[in-house]
This record gives sequence, structure tokens and C-alpha cells, in this order.
Amino acid sequence: MPENSGLFPQAFESFEFHGDRGRMGGSGPALLLLHGYPQTHVMWHPIAEALAAHFSVILPDLPGYGASDLPEGSAAVMSKRLIARDMCNLMADLGHGSFSVCGHDRGGRVAYRMALDHPDRVQRLAVLDILPTHDYWQRMDRTFALEVYHWAFLAQPSPLPERLISADPAFYLDHTMASWTARRDLSAFAPAALAAYRQAFGSEDRVHGACQDYRAGATTDFEDDAADLAAGRQITAPTLALWGGHGIAPGAGTPLDVWRRWSTDVRGAAIDGGHFLVEENPAATLSVLLPFLTGQA
Repeated sequence: MPENSGLFPQAFESFEFHGDRGRMGGSGPALLLLHGYPQTHVMWHPIAEALAAHFSVILPDLPGYGASDLPEGSAAVMSKRLIARDMCNLMADLGHGSFSVCGHDRGGRVAYRMALDHPDRVQRLAVLDILPTHDYWQRMDRTFALEVYHWAFLAQPSPLPERLISADPAFYLDHTMASWTARRDLSAFAPAALAAYRQAFGSEDRVHGACQDYRAGATTDFEDDAADLAAGRQITAPTLALWGGHGIAPGAGTPLDVWRRWSTDVRGAAIDGGHFLVEENPAATLSVLLPFLTGQA
């Protein structure tokens, strides 16, 4: 587990269950926060304390990321369906039969898969700056592919992306994160948080874990989404979609238009910022997220 470095209140305790590691704090209804690529649970530090005033907040590192174990086997072990099941088991181990879940980036993909596969467990769903995996691949024209080139790059067979990234992982991480912010720099990230991301991403097995994540996204996850669309399955939990107003353009319409195809009860808004809403604009993100999660929106 990375050192706290003053990012989280001391009341947030470390946990480990069956290879899943992270922090938890607060009291009240359970809220699961899932981070994205190429980060760890540390990304939630700007709003964790405010959320902990209303919820029992659980912040794991996703399997293959941060301090959590990397599942062994083919890329299929990193499918969002299997990780969603793992996260449901984690919450059960912590005593939470049902809960709300908020996911950013890759964590958002785990979160919406949880809502589709385990509707009895997910009370409310929030997804930050993503479209469903199926929609991303279906929109992969020349313009969009140049913006999200890493989807195809990271999904290449091992060990090509692993070898290239591991030659200078700090450069790759810094370049990637800066390019996805509104300012195109690293000013949004607290020095201690950035150090935590660099430390975790500097490990070759973490680079491999991220690549396996994206390989699953190009295969199993796409196929699972396609099957749900064909069957007419939708998310029934109240859903909130937030996106960066200066982030990756989704094409025609807004992300909310896309999420209306996937959810029976969805609302959403653009946040002034790029991809990293929680760190680029925590106040605006919290001002929309908290009323939704507490049922006051």
C-alpha cells in the first residue's frame, strides 16, 4: 500500500481482501469508488473526505493496478465482467450487500458492468468521462482513433506495448496524463498523487496489467456489450454521466445521448475540465455528484 503522504485523512484505513487492496473511511450507506487508467485509488483524494461525511467510502485499486494483485492468465481474466464480480465480492466481504458505485475511466467500465450484471447490488451508478466500450470501438474512425490511439496500442499482443512503455514508464505516464487534461499539463495533479501514480506505473507487472485490461476491452468486453445491446438489456439503477467539457469529443451529440441507449434512468452534465474531472475540477464534480448519490438531485 502506498504511503498516505497526507492525501487522505488519518481516519481512512487500509484494507486487503483476497488480493484487493485500498482504503476506506466514513460512515453511512456504502459507496464504491473505482479509479481509471493509468492511476490508482489515490485519484479520489480531492473529494474523498467530503463523500465520507455521507457514506462509507471504499476505494480499492482495481486488479492489476496499484497495490492489488494481477490476475494470472489470458487477457480475459481482466474482463470487466470478472472484475465487476470481484468488486461485488469485495463489497460483500466488507459487509455491504448493496451500494452505490462511481467509476472514472476504466473504473467506469467496471461500474456499468456491475449495474448490468448485478442490478440487485447497485443502488446508484455514476460514470465519469466515458462512453460504453462498444460505442468507443464503433466510433473508431480516423479522427477518433487519433485521439484514443492507446486503445489499439495497449491491446496489441504481449510483449510489444509492455516493452515499449517500460523503457521509460514515467515519461509515458506523464505524457499521457498531461495530454488528457484541459491545460495539457500536469498542474491539476497533487505532487504526492503524481508520485503515487509514477511509483505504481513504474512496475513492469502493472504495465502488463494495464495492457491486459485494454486487451480485454478489445475482445471480451466489446462482445459482452454487444450481447447486451442485442438482447435489449439496460441499466435500471439511476445513472449519472459526467464528462469533461474540454475532453475527448464523442462525435455527434453528447455522452448523455449515448447513455440514454444504455440506461432507463439517466441524467448528466459537462464539467469544466478535461478527462480527469475529480482532480481538474473537484468542486464542480462534487457539486453534481453528491446530490445525485444522496438522492437530492
